[in-house]
Amino acid sequence: MGYLSILGKGLTSIFFLFLLSKLMGRKQVSQLNLFDYIIGISIGSIAAEMTLNNEIDFIEGVFAIFIYAFVAYLITQLTSKSIVARRLITGAPCILIENGQFSYQAIKKSKLDISDILQEARINGYFDISQIEYALMEPNGKISFLVKSKYQQPTRKDLKLPTSYEGLCANVIMDGKILKENLSYINKDEKWLNTRLKKEYGKDLSNLLLVTVDAKEQLKIYEKNEKNQEKKILE
Repeated sequence: MGYLSILGKGLTSIFFLFLLSKLMGRKQVSQLNLFDYIIGISIGSIAAEMTLNNEIDFIEGVFAIFIYAFVAYLITQLTSKSIVARRLITGAPCILIENGQFSYQAIKKSKLDISDILQEARINGYFDISQIEYALMEPNGKISFLVKSKYQQPTRKDLKLPTSYEGLCANVIMDGKILKENLSYINKDEKWLNTRLKKEYGKDLSNLLLVTVDAKEQLKIYEKNEKNQEKKILE
């Protein structure tokens, strides 16, 4: 098979996969349930096979991909309208820890062991499992934790402290380059930014890794610090 033929088929399949991903919705890999995962693998395998295997008719391959994508779309519509279908196809959360106690049957059913739960707890910042009130295995395979009330951090509301609107920070410089579109979004321009930077930074912009502007028009400046080397732990 010629390289140009492979290139053409590959680019065409990527284009169709892009269109189908738009149809199927924007889900991150961590959000995929088992059904979505199977569909994704199947579509990827078909796309790769029809690109490299000259014996497979390209149009038939595209049609096969559309079948998988259309079924996935129908399943998405069904699960969004039916709780029964949603539980049957995508599953339901499974309680692994309840009232601070492990549910051994649920752990076995989820094909996990204790070390898996401890690892996920540490990843979420809980190094003492006794602090966990509930742990739930989500349909996408992630484990959610609810910490016991006495270990929860107090909020500003709990402390009766005044709060103010924070909003989103706008990235106005990345890797030394000014992002004009983001500046326009917050109703600012380069002149305003340069004036602020000259006052608060006063150095070459190429040394800037990131500059953000918050809702209060405060700049947060992050320099490129190439002296910091990667550190290895527990060698």
